[in-house]
Amino acid sequence: MLMPHRPILVFDVNETLLDLDHLCPLFHDIFGDGSVMREWFAQLILYSQTLTISGLRSDFGALAVAVLRMTGDIRGVAISEAEGCALRHAIGSMPAHPDAAWALDHLAQQGFRLVTLTNSPPARGPSALERAGLAPYVEASFSVQPTNRFKPAPETYQQVADALAMSPRDLCLVACHAWDTIGMQAMGGLGALVTHGVNAPLVLPGVPHPDVVAPDLRTLAQAIVQRWGGR
Repeated sequence: MLMPHRPILVFDVNETLLDLDHLCPLFHDIFGDGSVMREWFAQLILYSQTLTISGLRSDFGALAVAVLRMTGDIRGVAISEAEGCALRHAIGSMPAHPDAAWALDHLAQQGFRLVTLTNSPPARGPSALERAGLAPYVEASFSVQPTNRFKPAPETYQQVADALAMSPRDLCLVACHAWDTIGMQAMGGLGALVTHGVNAPLVLPGVPHPDVVAPDLRTLAQAIVQRWGGR
């Protein structure tokens, strides 16, 4: 009996492997409400995609601070230079989800190749993945920056396929965001969605549904092994 084709797993980083809720205390300090972080993050993704569609360029970190200032303007809160710097630092020091290391190790032990792809630019010092202790589990880390476009632009996924000398059909995008898995699947690749209790698949005719969906990384890793086979 032939085993199913085992794809290379391309992990998103922010929120997928690293805990975005780490930023909530900063937003509580600035706005008196940590839940504003979710509003800011949704706008950050919206405007990253707006810049890509419009053919404009920006660094994801600079855009994150600009969206923080925009959120402050909307809410009548002045954002200081120090608060902008604190946001950049907090993004670069997000901890891993508690089950992230187990999931990556389990998948590697089962024979899967693991890489990452993030909207964030390459770090000048230790990367967020290194700070979180997850870098040893992946064979390569990619940033969208060389493409001058943000996910889910096709070029961002294609650069990973090119670097690995593979077709997008050989890749599975693992993310906490359906827009990210849709981006890879629209190119003929695969998608695995971890919801972390804050996201869900988009159910819409003509739009690819993730091949695997799970509430946490441990369960997702087990489902991936079951779907595509391990050692």
